[in-house]
Amino acid sequence: MRTLPLLAALALTGCASAPDAPALPASQEAFWSALQSHCGNAYRGELASSDSRDADFRGRAMIAHWAECSETRTAIAFHVAAADGSGWDRSRTWLVTRTADGLRLKHDHRHEDGTEDAVTQYGGDTLSAGTARVQDFPVDAYSIAMFEREGLDVSVTNVWRVEVDPAGTANARYVYQLTRRNDPTRLFRVEFDASDPVEAPPPAWGW
Repeated sequence: MRTLPLLAALALTGCASAPDAPALPASQEAFWSALQSHCGNAYRGELASSDSRDADFRGRAMIAHWAECSETRTAIAFHVAAADGSGWDRSRTWLVTRTADGLRLKHDHRHEDGTEDAVTQYGGDTLSAGTARVQDFPVDAYSIAMFEREGLDVSVTNVWRVEVDPAGTANARYVYQLTRRNDPTRLFRVEFDASDPVEAPPPAWGW
């Protein structure tokens, strides 16, 4: 498949780090540029972890699609094929945002009619500068309160991780990962081949 050149990808966003966007530490600026270098692209992926709690995801086709990019936000739709081959679950979109204090990851979950799920807009903010390739997002207070309200107490120590290589890098990957501080056995990890773009899927639900 055709690989979208880095400069072309950045052109889709206007600028990966515009002057009026919040300033970031150098490592986060590099991470942001790498993330936005994929704007407009879609990639195939798969479950890379073996936690039995994620058995429903095993063997299912996945696509990550950089559906929207702006000076301060990158929206990546996460499409998962139905286990029975009947279609796609397009309910999830990952939102990475520049803030005055660093980077923020949120999860936009919607139903097929576009309405928000009861469990949505959860995530967290970076607490350290991270690296040019890896950023961690510990759960924030808003998300903890929502998880407790919805009976999801197991999620109150979530830490999400995003890993990304710049577009055009040999063997480039994009990775989304979940761990929990109170459960060292918990690992959900999906990996995408970010060196080989595929045809963009239909929009995520509600987008």
